[in-house]
Amino acid sequence: METGLEVPAAARSARSTVAGLLLQQVRLSPLAVAVDDGARRLDYGQFVDRVRRLAGLLATRGVGRGDRVAILSENRLEYLECYFAAAWLGAILACQNWRLSAGELRHCLDLVEPKAVLASPRHRPKLEELGRGEGVVEFGAGYEADLAAAEPADFDPLEAVDPEDPLLILYTSGTTGLPKGAVISHRAEIVRNLVIRAEFGVAPEDAFAAWSPLYHMGAAECSIGALMTGGKVIPVDGFDQARLAEVIATEPLGWLLLMPGMVGAFADELERRVVGARGVKVCGVMADLVPPADIARITRLLGAPYANTFGATETGCPPCSSSLLPVGEAPARLSKRQSPFCEVRLVDADDNEVPDGTPGELTMRGPTLFSGYWRNPETNARDFRGGWFHMGDVFVRNPDGTLDFVDRVKYLIKSGGENIYPAEIERVLLADPRVADAAVVRRPDPRWGEVPVAFVARRDDSVTEAELYARCRAELAGYKQPKDIRFIGPDDFPRSASGKIQRHELENRLTQGEGS
Repeated sequence: METGLEVPAAARSARSTVAGLLLQQVRLSPLAVAVDDGARRLDYGQFVDRVRRLAGLLATRGVGRGDRVAILSENRLEYLECYFAAAWLGAILACQNWRLSAGELRHCLDLVEPKAVLASPRHRPKLEELGRGEGVVEFGAGYEADLAAAEPADFDPLEAVDPEDPLLILYTSGTTGLPKGAVISHRAEIVRNLVIRAEFGVAPEDAFAAWSPLYHMGAAECSIGALMTGGKVIPVDGFDQARLAEVIATEPLGWLLLMPGMVGAFADELERRVVGARGVKVCGVMADLVPPADIARITRLLGAPYANTFGATETGCPPCSSSLLPVGEAPARLSKRQSPFCEVRLVDADDNEVPDGTPGELTMRGPTLFSGYWRNPETNARDFRGGWFHMGDVFVRNPDGTLDFVDRVKYLIKSGGENIYPAEIERVLLADPRVADAAVVRRPDPRWGEVPVAFVARRDDSVTEAELYARCRAELAGYKQPKDIRFIGPDDFPRSASGKIQRHELENRLTQGEGS
């Protein structure tokens, strides 16, 4: 198309990368604190020096643009350095979930074929068990020595990286029972950061407490966003309630993430300590899975509204990120407002847009979207059909334009901030030759929001609940363990005319107490 603007340099000058924006913070405020883990405090000048040295170290190991670097670690300062070292090189950081079973972790590593692997001393043994311990860069004294000796990468990140280049691979549960790798670009990370600041009022100087796993979207994106804009990141090793209480009492925070199952417990901690918040702009995630009374308590204690959002690893906070629940109120309804930074359509099974008041699958497009699933062309073709990303979630649009969640097209269990597909658990149960059939459904839970429950038909009555629990413990992450196993007859599974198990009917049985 003729534009009258044949200026290639103009297009290039409109681009930014994650590492490029971090570098600007050194020029703007080199002595401002970038990371403080309680034991170590780095200003922006020191942090970027370490990032450049790590980039140089990885480059000597052959890591370059498009190569994957795997990391297996708890939350710690070095994890943040890895985000930006990968960004500097144009490499892709594949963030491994240390809660996965050995088989699941092997799949995730095989999927991305990493050129280099970094690990903490706590989690390196998991790699050793898989026969992948050789050549691992382990955080600790050796890492510090290598970093000190490394030549800092000195090239301009923008010259080596395009904003559409992948930056992260974050794993999501797969409908076939194995995780998928969601690819997130520099462009998506930058825009997601802008959306959070625009919708939640998070300021550049606000700190972020990174306690939820840095292999998940929430902590990863808020940490990267804070460091791109001059904020402070405070890594916390998991849900340490005492440490978090100290942080909120002393630090001005932007968004305090609180997962279902943890909101009530943290409110108890704050009430016990009589701790006040220095300043929190917004708190919480996934309001649909949190008891309304707990939302009222935590918002009152923090003096901050609760984020009534609906997003995903693939989309960021959009498509529904414009609704905050008022302080001190137990919400009676959780209708959500669409973000102005994306486009949304609700469609039927034939991808025709449905009228208001009619349930339809939510599809969206916009600059926060991920770039697809790593090496999964069939899923990408299906989920991005028609130029819209199909989320697999059913909503209804109300007359006032708000959106109400109805159900999931792809049946999913959301437990304590983690996504669980029934197929993940069913695959393990059906691997026992004594099991004839199995179906996993969700059950509401006051702590975790939802938990998985398995219905099992036995081929051989010798198989016991204990044996099936043991099999699940050996092959699945802890949060994926079925909380109950109920034996029923092979003909007792409710099925549709096409033979598919009707999970909602099994859910009804849970409330009626059926099954052994």
